[in-house]
Amino acid sequence: MELCSLPAFAIHSTEDLSLSISVSNCQVQENVDISSVYQIFADEVLGSGQFGIVYGGKHRKTGRDMAIKVIDKMRFPTKQESQLRNEVAILQNLHHPGIVNLECMFETPERVFVVMEKLHGDMLEMILSSEKSRLPERVTKFLVSQILVALRHLHFKNIVHCDLKPENVLLASADPFPQVKLCDFGFARIIGEKSFRRSVVGTPAYLAPEVLRSKGYNRSLDMWSVGVIIYVSLSGTFPFNEDEDINDQIQNAAFMYPANPWKETSGEAIDLINNLLQVKMRKRYSVDKSLSHPWLQDYQTWLDLREFETRKGERYITHESDDARWEDYSLEHSLQYPKHFIMAPNLDDMEEDP
Repeated sequence: MELCSLPAFAIHSTEDLSLSISVSNCQVQENVDISSVYQIFADEVLGSGQFGIVYGGKHRKTGRDMAIKVIDKMRFPTKQESQLRNEVAILQNLHHPGIVNLECMFETPERVFVVMEKLHGDMLEMILSSEKSRLPERVTKFLVSQILVALRHLHFKNIVHCDLKPENVLLASADPFPQVKLCDFGFARIIGEKSFRRSVVGTPAYLAPEVLRSKGYNRSLDMWSVGVIIYVSLSGTFPFNEDEDINDQIQNAAFMYPANPWKETSGEAIDLINNLLQVKMRKRYSVDKSLSHPWLQDYQTWLDLREFETRKGERYITHESDDARWEDYSLEHSLQYPKHFIMAPNLDDMEEDP
């Protein structure tokens, strides 16, 4: 199946954005004109989210670049408005380097403005713009490791994203090995809510079978999506045809992994994909099992992640308990072990994540 962006709604034009508004976020005073706080560039369309058009913007006082999602409430049904509020409510309670930062939300009777940090493209754009329209295993490992660490934080908070796909994996820079941040939490669900178990959510090409069949689901829903993301990243194509039974397709290895391009792919990568694309939820790998898989437990991947953490000055992906193991590995294999990496405490430890 050909790889392309899968937008969730039709884009509408937006009128004058400078409005007098009340502010939902307690950090900002009420009845403030948004144009007095942020400059919105109506000619700089960054993309479309689940609920509106995302524009480039700037915080007037600090000069920081921002992304501002603008929603015309008059043109969207109540259900979508409630999904937006769900996204905002979830993001307000999430603080993690691997999750997009929500700065504040403005609202008028006609529109809602959601102000977030501005990033530089997404994983789908990175895949499509690469030389072969697919990413090397080394880069994919680097990105997927970050996705899984962000997911671990979500799942620890009893939140399931429900719409993971490369378009919702934002990149903080144009670097070959960029920081990853998850976004678009409009479909996210908190485990335990009545609406969680059987509602149909997300984008079909990335959805697990239990959702398509309106069965109950849990954290493993996101793990199926990770399997599809890895497949898409390494091949530049979707793994399934929507008009054929998923069970039949999964059992047909020749269909799932044609020689071009999979003959160039490691067996470990295919093994992890197979363990994520398990129709039975109880057999599907969890975040921790995935992070412990041999494909991601790789010295070069660890070096790439440690190099990134050192540049950023923040350690939140790797864990210091692994340092001695990888140092021993480097000695056993006569490999260079860098000594300049930061040794800051893990954010996960500070927040008591698993």
